[in-house]
Amino acid sequence: GIGKVSKTAKKLMDVTRESLLRAIEAALVGNRISDISHAVQGHAETNDFSVIREFVGHGVGLDLHEEPQIPNFGKPGIGIKLKQGMVFAIEPMISAGGYEIEILDDGWTAVTKDRSLSAHYEHTIAITEDGPEVLTDGIL
Repeated sequence: GIGKVSKTAKKLMDVTRESLLRAIEAALVGNRISDISHAVQGHAETNDFSVIREFVGHGVGLDLHEEPQIPNFGKPGIGIKLKQGMVFAIEPMISAGGYEIEILDDGWTAVTKDRSLSAHYEHTIAITEDGPEVLTDGIL
């Protein structure tokens, strides 16, 4: 956060970051895409936040945004099985209010419909036999 950050904003940022870390921990060979999704949703909702549903993580390959999509919500055990060598961007987007969003007139800026605070963290990971490997650099 920049400047004076409210307790709610601080908690929202912490929970969003923790949701990303839990999602990464779920990215294991043999698990399924929705195990990643469920890790995000479970942690966010346990902390009384909601998960933005209109934006997703995704596969990374020759193009930046590739299949499969990785929602930040869902039941575990669904979707493709994770295999060694897969690369994904995992992108929890969490809201302090409702999960619905709208795009402003500039065609780019996304806000929550109820104008509540939201947070977004992202890492690109590779699935390896030894567990997920974070490929992006940054402080978490």
